[in-house]
Amino acid sequence: MLKIRMRLLLLVILSAVLFLTTFAKGVAANHSWGGYHWARTGNPFTLNLGDNLSSTWDPHLASTSSDWSISSVLDTNIVPGLTKPRNCRATSGRVEVCNSKYGNNGWLGLAQIWVSGVHISKGVTKVNDTYFNNAPYNTTAWKNLVMCQEVGHTLGLDHQDENFSNSNMGTCMDYTSSPESNQHPNAHDYEELEIIYAHLDTSSTLQSSTQKLPFGLSVSLGILEGDFENRSDWGRELRNNGHIALYERDFGNGNKLFTFVILAQK
Repeated sequence: MLKIRMRLLLLVILSAVLFLTTFAKGVAANHSWGGYHWARTGNPFTLNLGDNLSSTWDPHLASTSSDWSISSVLDTNIVPGLTKPRNCRATSGRVEVCNSKYGNNGWLGLAQIWVSGVHISKGVTKVNDTYFNNAPYNTTAWKNLVMCQEVGHTLGLDHQDENFSNSNMGTCMDYTSSPESNQHPNAHDYEELEIIYAHLDTSSTLQSSTQKLPFGLSVSLGILEGDFENRSDWGRELRNNGHIALYERDFGNGNKLFTFVILAQK
């Protein structure tokens, strides 16, 4: 009888260990943004971040760039911007980062990626000074959270958590009403990047010089040069919980625009 009890106890313990191990692997890194990634032929790769920011925002971009460059698979490099902050038009092969007073349009910050198939061809990050110039958003913590999260989206990351009111996870990819402990990436973000960029591609969508790479031969020049600032430009709403929202605009032939939005709270 004792042997039977011991065997049953051992079976329960082994089952618990197996469950916890599997569960831990499941939650450790599972926030890829649909598998979208920058095509490249080697790791670590360098992604240029175009600085179209005022001096007020430069420290926050510097912090964000430094944080994401800790990743073993990529580096981000801050370079002069190639657009005007108000329009913040995307440049192929890189991410343009902008701030301006975009108005009381409901969004605090947004990230946009243009994709062809599963490959990101260009990206944009915008922060809205109409809200950031005033409380409660005019703090270092809020600015670091939003800048870090929006650039993270342009790398191919989704949120780790979208519950506005639960405990912070210690990552900028977790949206929260108390940003103090969510200003930087955490280990799960770096692990997810390693998963996303584990394979190599036969070509690159990264800009290595001043050349501009094409985004879909079927996409018209007018679409290429659009600002995509307004809700009407973003296409269909995929999700919206009142705090964050995701939109998809389909240009056809595998070419799409995704827009991640952090909504300002009233």
